[in-house]
Amino acid sequence: MEKRQKRKLWLGVAGLLFALAALLMFTGQGEESRPEAPKVEFPRRMRAPERERAERRRTQVAPPPVDAGTAEKEPARPRDPLLAALPRGKGKTAVVIEANALRHSPIGALLLDCLMRDGGKQLDEFRKASGVDPLQDLDRLVVTDEGMMLSGNFENAKFKELLGERTSFDYGESARVYEPGDTTVPQKDGTTVRRRGGGSIGTWNNQLLVVGESPDEVKAAIDRVEGRGGDEPPLLTENSTYGEMYGVLSVEHIARLFPPEQAQLAERLRAVAQNVELHMDASSDVALVAEVTGANSSEVEDLGKSLGAALSLARLQAQAGGDKKDKDLAQLLDFAKVRPDGDSFTLEMAVPLSIIQERLAFCREGRKEEAAAQAPSEEPAPPAASDASTQGAAAAPSGE
Repeated sequence: MEKRQKRKLWLGVAGLLFALAALLMFTGQGEESRPEAPKVEFPRRMRAPERERAERRRTQVAPPPVDAGTAEKEPARPRDPLLAALPRGKGKTAVVIEANALRHSPIGALLLDCLMRDGGKQLDEFRKASGVDPLQDLDRLVVTDEGMMLSGNFENAKFKELLGERTSFDYGESARVYEPGDTTVPQKDGTTVRRRGGGSIGTWNNQLLVVGESPDEVKAAIDRVEGRGGDEPPLLTENSTYGEMYGVLSVEHIARLFPPEQAQLAERLRAVAQNVELHMDASSDVALVAEVTGANSSEVEDLGKSLGAALSLARLQAQAGGDKKDKDLAQLLDFAKVRPDGDSFTLEMAVPLSIIQERLAFCREGRKEEAAAQAPSEEPAPPAASDASTQGAAAAPSGE
């Protein structure tokens, strides 16, 4: 039960911006825009750097399935092992966070300030204990409804030390699976109870780390990487890997974000939508595009109009309000739009970088205070009696 709650928490974090968009639908937006609103570039397609990034990640060659009609194999093609490991089939969720790209974005610098408010002590402790530097070794983090995946360079990871109590065994061609072992839990009366640890972990070729609730879930992901999975189409194709966050959210997960008073709208979403594809760009402002698709174009169009009307109403209400919260909401709603396109529509949301900088300013100030507290205090320099004494003081080692 605790594992399921943690998984839901990760899914909630990964879909945070979409949740914000959904929330605004319920309190609203409009078609008109303020003339002073700055232009925001929304992620709608792959750009040249992202295409080059995708090509560099084609590092694994798996045997292709045999064509039942010809009994011949197609030529093996290199592919991205992380995309191959993702769950397959309808109704699945997988959200990819480009941790390395996000780390080097403007918002990443702000988040790093928050992380380093303690002077980097916790980060250093994690580096020493795990052998992994998240700021250097982690490339991507994936949240799925089956668990989590991480890609990067885990060659120096201390898996044996970290997972020593687990039973481990080789699996497939290049993987190792760690099953939960029994742990001794001390009780208040002085006795101990042995309990089975939760979750299973798998490593593949020092590039992938798979976390699941059971060994079977971990093995299934490894099977997909090594070409032993089913023939269902991948949840995400290479052409969808653009932005600092992207993925597919199940309609059921989105519907659960709706508040009780919007239960009817949530049911319409369940009935009409088949898929929700998400892309977030954080290279400057934080811009989000969510594409909602369905089988019936007229029903999808009607749903998009309903959401657009709700956004329009919310924006008018926010503009009419007089407090700072209303002004902030109106500013966010300036960028919210619903764009219909046949059997799909896109919902666009944006948070200007200036707003994020204002909200996270306390992190930067806190980091400065921590750095000042850790800096060695400077002693007043002795009176300059002569050139020789001054040179001697300058030549003295620091701290003497």
